Order: sequence, then C-alpha cells, then structure tokens
Amino acid sequence: MSSTRVFVARLNGLSVFDPLGDEVGRVRDVVVALSGRASELAPPVIGLVVEVPGRRRVFVPMTRVTSVDAGQVITTGLVNMRRFEQRRGETLAVAELLDRRVTVRHDGEGFPAVVVDLAMDLQRNRDWRITKVFCRKGDGDERRHRGLRLRRRGGETLLVDVDEVVGLASSGPVQAADALLEAYEDLKPADLAEAVHELSVKRRGEVADALDDATLADVLEELPEDDRVHILVNLDIKRAADVLEAMEPDDATDLISELPEEKAEQLLQLMEPDEAAPIRRLLTYDEDTAGGMMTTEPVILGPDASIAEALAVVRREELSPALASLVFVARPPHETPTGRYLGLVHIQRLLREPPHEAIGGILDKGVDAIGTQASLPVVTRLLAAYNLVALPVTDDEGRLVGAVSVDDVLDHLLPDDWRERDMTPEAADV
Repeated sequence: MSSTRVFVARLNGLSVFDPLGDEVGRVRDVVVALSGRASELAPPVIGLVVEVPGRRRVFVPMTRVTSVDAGQVITTGLVNMRRFEQRRGETLAVAELLDRRVTVRHDGEGFPAVVVDLAMDLQRNRDWRITKVFCRKGDGDERRHRGLRLRRRGGETLLVDVDEVVGLASSGPVQAADALLEAYEDLKPADLAEAVHELSVKRRGEVADALDDATLADVLEELPEDDRVHILVNLDIKRAADVLEAMEPDDATDLISELPEEKAEQLLQLMEPDEAAPIRRLLTYDEDTAGGMMTTEPVILGPDASIAEALAVVRREELSPALASLVFVARPPHETPTGRYLGLVHIQRLLREPPHEAIGGILDKGVDAIGTQASLPVVTRLLAAYNLVALPVTDDEGRLVGAVSVDDVLDHLLPDDWRERDMTPEAADV
C-alpha cells in the first residue's frame, strides 16, 4: 500500500520500478518548488531525480509516480530519458535543503536549527507537498570536515510544520554537507562527480570542503575542466596542494596546466618535492604526445621478482584495470625514470605460470616501447595493432619514464566536453 507520508532522506537510493516490475533506476533526489515567501503553503514536490543505467540522471514528475511503498517507488511505464537539468525555481531537497541552517518559530519561541530531514505528504488531490521539517536545535557548526564524520553535539530534535521554518528557501551562510555525502556514499567517483557537477557553484564548494583529500582527488579527475579548476582555485592553497598530491600525476598535470602559471608554480612549491617532480616532468611535454598523456606510475618490477609478487602488486585496488593488466620490467631503480627497460609481462601470462618463477623469464619483448614525442595517432595505432590497453614509454637512454593507457588516449580523442554530453535518446519506454 502506498505511504501517505515519506521522509525525503529515506527515499534516496530506493529502486524505481515500472508497472511490469522492471527496475528503471534509483532515486537520487527530490525536486521541490520553493517560493521563498513566508506565507507560502506547503511547498509542492514536483518530481524525483532518478539515476538510470549509464550514470544518467533523469527527471520523473510526481504525476508519473503511482505508489511509494517501503523500499520501492512505482511509476507509469513512460519515462523521459533526457538528462535532468535543474530549472529556475527548483530546489534539490537532498543536495540543497538537508543540513541547511534555518530559524524555527515554534511554541512562541524562536531558535536556530539545522534541517535533518523533510516530510512529504500525499494530498487528497494526489499532489505531494513538503509539510514537516525534522530539525536539530543549534547553528550547525558541528559538521563533517574533510571526510571526517564528527560526532554531533547532543541537541534536541523536533518535527515542526514547514510554515514554522524561516530561511528554508535561502541558502544563507556556509552549509554543511553531511546528509548529502551520506546519501551519495555508495557512488563511485565518476558518479559522485556527476552529482557534484549538477550542484550550484556554492554547493560544489561546500561539498568539496567536506570531502577527504583522496575522494576529492578522485572526483576532480572525473569533472569537466571548468568545474575542477573552479573548485581547486577556491580551496585553501595548502589543501589544494595536498589534493594534487593525491591525484594521479597525469591528471594532476592536466589540471595544473589549466591554471595561470604563477598559481601553478605556487602549488608545485607547496607540494612534496617527490610528488611535484613527476608533474614538472610531464609539464615539459606537449599535451598530445606520449609524454604528455602518460602516467608516471605504472606497475614496475625488476626481472628477479617472482610471479607471485607480481600478481600481488597488480591486485592493488587503486590501480586502474588498464595499468593492472601489464607489469613493466626494468633494471633498478624501479621508479620512473627507471634503469634500462627490459620488457613487459601480461597478466594472463602471469596466471598461467608457476608462482615461484621469476618474471624476467617470461618477458614479452615483441612490444616496442615508444618515445616521449610519439604523437597521438601513432600511440592509437600501436595500441590497436598490439591489442594492448597500455604502452611503455621510454626516454632517449632506454629508461622507462611512464606508460600510456587506453583511457589516457580516449580522453584526448573525445571532444573536450564529452563528460557533459548526453549521448542517449531524449525519450524511451522503460
């Protein structure tokens, strides 16, 4: 049976089904129309933001929602698959209203509070409206900071009518992002970046401030150029350097190259020397060459390393699938630039050989390394010709200086705005 009252935070992540029982996607937010007028009746809920396969977020009007039950949302069969774009007058409840600082006027007293949740009720005319606000007394200073969920101070919580809350429609001062990040906990960095991209500029900054350095680094690697530059330059300068250190060197180089030269040098000076060194080296290469595209941190081992050791290294979670598919073998040192490059070993070969054997005995020497000045077309043709997902890059002295992976190449082949494009049909039956 459909509920007549639903709390917004509990909707997040619920599966959305069509009448036949096929899953459409998952609820990611609730769209509310706020007027900002003190005399406003309970604000109407106009729709849901639903994440459908392909990491795309679409808008489902509440008129298409036939039932909201415990654990699921039922819609009519037709869903417009056009990517959701927030319009003027629309507010995202999870992303923008939860954790908002407000003033509550209740039982003859007024006090500051923070929005914890919102209750939406089904009206007799089948409209959904925000009728109640669940809030916590206090000014909200005890908030998450850089990914640390700080213990909230003990504060009284209460459920009040929405017309007793002042400031719900105004973003006001700096707002915490606890509820938003809790709602997005299950998202991969690319999906979180998609959600951050859709936020207002102010809200993006608040979310960036709340994320830990490693997660923010992952998100920046997935954001469009304008978004990531804006976030980075608005961070505290020391923290911006810390975030750059947490990024992959090639991604950090791409980001730094988009900054004014003076700002870029300031950040490099604040970074640890061993973290800044590969970025400075990458900045010397043209963008569309192997040197400009490569990562300086592929999997590198010496020829005496065992197959068991190599397999343990490629299991590391932080490695991309492309880099985990190959082990590059070189003389010491084993950090780029290495000693003389010897060859590579495919992960499939590692899986077929005895674990105690040395990887130096199973080298594939048929894949030639490329120079740092190899052009994008040359790199692309070689990846296709060898059926590889990465290529070794060496300097004039035959030392391994990095590897170009297929994802690096795709980033250069696709249009600059590919992360912002909707490549799917505008509507579909689901």
